[in-house]
Amino acid sequence: MTFTSLIIFAAVYFVAVATPGPGVAALVARVLGQGLEGVAPFIAGYFVADMVWLMLAATGLAVVAETFAGVFVAIKFAGAAYLLYLAWRMATAPLALAYAPPPASRGWRAFLASLSLTLGNPKVMVFFLSIMPLVVDVRTLTLPALLEIGAVCGVVIFSTLALYALAANRARAFVGSTRAMKFVHRAAGGLMAGAAVAVATR
Repeated sequence: MTFTSLIIFAAVYFVAVATPGPGVAALVARVLGQGLEGVAPFIAGYFVADMVWLMLAATGLAVVAETFAGVFVAIKFAGAAYLLYLAWRMATAPLALAYAPPPASRGWRAFLASLSLTLGNPKVMVFFLSIMPLVVDVRTLTLPALLEIGAVCGVVIFSTLALYALAANRARAFVGSTRAMKFVHRAAGGLMAGAAVAVATR
């Protein structure tokens, strides 16, 4: 791929990643409720799921994704159910625990949570199976070009979601009272529940 093609793809992909949706809502809610602990594997789950969709689109397996649509529907509802569970835990945390919420999911649990959410996110499906082919000619993609696109995706998604996480953490740091922290936890739970509904109903 030419440098110009990569820049165009990066710009389109950035818009797709930065546009608020279930993934961004889940990330922001998670940071508001639990801080930055476990954020790296959480973002990594988004990236790996995006790479799955990239490979499906690039290798012409969009037909396979449509044939086994039921699998992705099941993944979508599993991700939505997990988000609802996290939302319930945040919203119902006792007032005395406002400064010490339940331990944030880390490692594989955080990774798998965002992986399942992204694999079932219609916005990601639409981008890689419909929009990306308008920017990249998937019929002529070589392995080096595919690796270049993957690298661009990694830079864009990690930097963009890291900025969202840092902004949410800064907002969280400004909250000083126990009552305010309780409100933040309930608001974060509501935001995450909204993300779960958005995933399940699309």
